[in-house]
Amino acid sequence: MRMLVGLVTLTLLAVALTAPLDDSQNAQILRYNSENIGIDGYRFDFETSDGTSRTEEAELRNPGTDSEAIVVRGSYSYTGPDGTVYVINYVADENGFQPEGAHIPK
Repeated sequence: MRMLVGLVTLTLLAVALTAPLDDSQNAQILRYNSENIGIDGYRFDFETSDGTSRTEEAELRNPGTDSEAIVVRGSYSYTGPDGTVYVINYVADENGFQPEGAHIPK
């Protein structure tokens, strides 16, 4: 269970740190959906008026065992200060946060 909370926290922190720091505090939520929010997983997505969007789902694997882990998959996009739309796809699991995007070095 601690691993579940830790991975979710790390995922949210990583997303928060990579989000643009501009006038997005004034953005309005255009769409928000969530389902199956519980200890064994969740799914949500949203879109805001500033063009930011995010989708994420998680599932608990091997519950009740020593190898219990939550696997989080998702993506988010935003428009950077240069006008470019940045898209990041990611997985967060027992191997850590693994982002991929055209602008992220491999």
